[in-house]
Amino acid sequence: MALRTRHWDRIGNGGVTVTDLGFGTAPLGNLYRAISDQDAQEILSSCWDAGVRYFDTAPLYGLGLSETRLNPLLRGKDRDSYVLSTKIGRILKVTAPDERDGFGKWFDVPSRREVYDYTYDGALRSIEFSLERLGVDRIDILFAHDLDLFNHGTQKALDAKLDEFMNGGYRALLSLRDQGVIKAFGAGVNEWQPCQWMAERGDFDIFLLAGRYTLLEQDALASFLPLCETRNIGVVIGGPYNSGILATGPKPGAFYNYDPAPEGVLERVRGIQGICDRHGVRMVDAAFQFPLRHPSVISVIPGGQGVSEMKSNLEAESAEIPEALWADLKHAGLVREDAP
Repeated sequence: MALRTRHWDRIGNGGVTVTDLGFGTAPLGNLYRAISDQDAQEILSSCWDAGVRYFDTAPLYGLGLSETRLNPLLRGKDRDSYVLSTKIGRILKVTAPDERDGFGKWFDVPSRREVYDYTYDGALRSIEFSLERLGVDRIDILFAHDLDLFNHGTQKALDAKLDEFMNGGYRALLSLRDQGVIKAFGAGVNEWQPCQWMAERGDFDIFLLAGRYTLLEQDALASFLPLCETRNIGVVIGGPYNSGILATGPKPGAFYNYDPAPEGVLERVRGIQGICDRHGVRMVDAAFQFPLRHPSVISVIPGGQGVSEMKSNLEAESAEIPEALWADLKHAGLVREDAP
């Protein structure tokens, strides 16, 4: 099966060709619940058989488990037949089982402790560890992970990490790209503001923006996405369903940004749901395709902890969305007027 693809080549080095539907592998790290190795391989095999050829992972996901689970899928595959991204910014340290990180978030995972490290040497060490876990000889795209307030807590702490990265890890990634070792680099972040800060100060290729350009949130259109368009910076959209609510609908207990959705969000989603229903469109289909209408967006990477979720993502990728639906969302004030 062939999915729609987009070719992106910012600096003339051949670039990457990614499927509109990529696969974000955080759920394969046993995010919020454990799944078996067999189930993980069934999900990955269904992705591959359906034509997905872009896979994103990170050392954080399952404290190494996500990268390890990608290994059997990728082993033996033509290395030029898929695009692979992972992340730097954390080194995983072996620790006692009762002292590992991620209790309540990652289940049945290796006993590891996260150490933030955005230095030059830290970036290179992280890449070396990822290559071993993945069992591949190269990575196409590298993202500096979680340089945002959500993870670092205060602006002062974030500023210190941004300085550490720009003076260290950034130089390592820039060198690897310019040597042809990787095709592109950027940052994988939960907020668009740090992405814009970095884009204004460095030579970045692609940003992975999680949950901040969706049917629910379009503030990134104010300045960040126009900057990307001007500089031909690609954007991968993670979390297109805002942690679930745009897939499940505004039901009680629906999740928004990893927490139960507040009433204001539920009300907004009810409005979006109503317009989708009038047009006979699943809201999840509209949520998947909305970011792809922006010229800077090169792929959308929802995750999935089951084959049924993967099938739903595939249906969303190929669904027909009438133009009138987007117009009605704008008319109702549910989507910004300047959204493509």
